Amino acid sequence: MGVPSLFKQYRPRGFNFIPRYYDPDREAREERVRRIKLELGIRDEGNDYVPSIQKGTMTNYFRQKEKRVQRYTFIRLVVIVLVLILISYVFLYL
Repeated sequence: MGVPSLFKQYRPRGFNFIPRYYDPDREAREERVRRIKLELGIRDEGNDYVPSIQKGTMTNYFRQKEKRVQRYTFIRLVVIVLVLILISYVFLYL
């Protein structure tokens, strides 16, 4: 460990990213195909981006979660009432 200094400015760490599966031939081929399709006027319908996050998603999520919690609470209440009725029947009539 070194002695800390007041005037020393630390250099930022370098970034050494080497892509694992980079294929320049494939990239060049895809670029050629894209240019050819553009020249011929062929639209690629399969790669349209559709965002999964839309306006109101969080609000709808919380509403659905609240409904789900209410439903489970109601089901739990019904099960508890049925179990209590069964236990009272067993103790009182048998």
